[in-house]
Amino acid sequence: MFELSLMCPEERVEDVSDALDALDALSVSVEDMDAQTESEQPLFGEPGMPAPKEGWNRSRIVALFPTEDAAQQAQVLLQLQDFFAGCQVLGIQEVGQQDWVRLTQSQFQPVDITPEFWIVPTWHELPADAKVSIRLDPGLAFGTGTHPTTRMCLRWIARQPQGSLGRTLDYGCGSGILAIGAAKFGAQDIDAVDIDQDAVVSCELNAQANEVTLKAGLPDKAQGSYQTVLANILATPLKVLAPLLCAHVQPGGHLVLAGILERQADELKEAYSPYLQLEVADSEDGWILMTAHRA
Repeated sequence: MFELSLMCPEERVEDVSDALDALDALSVSVEDMDAQTESEQPLFGEPGMPAPKEGWNRSRIVALFPTEDAAQQAQVLLQLQDFFAGCQVLGIQEVGQQDWVRLTQSQFQPVDITPEFWIVPTWHELPADAKVSIRLDPGLAFGTGTHPTTRMCLRWIARQPQGSLGRTLDYGCGSGILAIGAAKFGAQDIDAVDIDQDAVVSCELNAQANEVTLKAGLPDKAQGSYQTVLANILATPLKVLAPLLCAHVQPGGHLVLAGILERQADELKEAYSPYLQLEVADSEDGWILMTAHRA
């Protein structure tokens, strides 16, 4: 296979990407040409919502073709189009044979949540400093510990007094990483629920692998009140779920929400204000953790 690489300004990204699709590219990806430099531009969006921008001021578009001839033909045809003005061909190169399993594994290294608490893929040795660990491999469900929202939730869990988590609900559990983390820090009677049956299965398997006990199921599995309610989803569904999640928090209990961008803090506070008073408890890379305590 061969990669055709292009540099395009933001206003040309959509037209060029559509043209590459029409030219039978196997895949088309858009990256920040200035990533990992002082000119890098973070763009945050939510699945199912319009992208905040089509691309970056200087976007690198990479299209994959089955043959070099197909990549060259695409390059020639693109350069003849009016919408290619301001764009630049960076080159065509062969994609070398890869050990995709090894390559994928190399992208998932142990993640430190605190100096003593680590998320570790099964193919890695435990770090020497890891007194508490979760063994977790990337799979069908969201949650490997690499995303800021997951790390902030786990940090919050790790910082709670021993034995204070009590009965715990992980709503939108994905891989089950938060429920497993809560179990590692003493939570009892843990319910982990998700609308995706694949996530439920993944959560059960990951709990078994980590030798913790929890009950996984669809959202109707969540029953009664909990000392700790965790929900790492996204801002829009979190707003819709406000009355339901707050109703599950028992007196003296805590609500912990993640999947929220910094600019969304006020709208979350407003959505939850009839029930609980949310506050920003942590932040990382443009994301925030919000918590509330029921008196």
